[in-house]
Amino acid sequence: MLFKGTGTAIITPFNENGIDYENFGRLIDWQIEQKVEFLVVLGTTGEAPAIFGDERDELIKFFIKKVNGRVPVVVGTSSNSTVLTVENSKAAQEMGADGALVVTPYYNKPTQEGLYQHFKAVSEAISIPIIIYNVPGRTSVNILPETVLRLAEFKNITALKEASGIQAQVDELLRKIHEIRPDFCVLSGNDDQAFHLVNAGGQGVISVLSNIAPLQTSDMIREALSGNVVKARELHLKLFPLMKNLFMETSPAPVKYGANKLGFCNNILRLPLVPASEKCCKQIDADMKECGLN
Repeated sequence: MLFKGTGTAIITPFNENGIDYENFGRLIDWQIEQKVEFLVVLGTTGEAPAIFGDERDELIKFFIKKVNGRVPVVVGTSSNSTVLTVENSKAAQEMGADGALVVTPYYNKPTQEGLYQHFKAVSEAISIPIIIYNVPGRTSVNILPETVLRLAEFKNITALKEASGIQAQVDELLRKIHEIRPDFCVLSGNDDQAFHLVNAGGQGVISVLSNIAPLQTSDMIREALSGNVVKARELHLKLFPLMKNLFMETSPAPVKYGANKLGFCNNILRLPLVPASEKCCKQIDADMKECGLN
């Protein structure tokens, strides 16, 4: 299971000239030192819609070179166009990515058959592992367990990042998926549900929280995967207020503020996103202090 454990959906540090590669490099090193199992770049948390063209290629190349094989690197390659998703995925593979994170196509709201055909086309175009990303709150489409089970027939579709928030749907998939694919990873896309998903039989989390609490997040998941439910629950409950409040305003604004507090980035986002409000920042201050992160 290549993507078992904690993967950080990493922010993209910016400065007035563009991408802040100095701070990006420091953040990458810190994440690996703090024992996350893999890194996800150019996801929603990385403000991927605001990064394109030559800048996108430069970022991917920098990231893969900086990681230098220390952990697997997953590149977000999503679009609501299947053709563009295939192109992005091929490019990521050519640049050395270990996997591709592909969200369900947003806005155009395909049927379950359309979703199947979309992921099938990506799978047939590349050989690196693919993580399906289900986040109906952002895409307005929900990939159902029966469609994921169909897609699990493709050997390079190896994981699902599940952020529907519907635990019954997660449980329905977990009941059946490992009979078909023992190596398939079901990962939480919501930090506040990661403890529950792993204890239901999932394999980890792709996390926003771990941008600012990588060791604490990965320790929680490792304890849960090891069957140490009491210790994992203790960590979950300690981190829970911060997990929740990192989404009190549109992500990644709150977590970027937290990373700024820790000295890993400027508090700069690209429009249409804007920095977190004063009220939100005060709440993050309090939550980070409670978790010992200031």
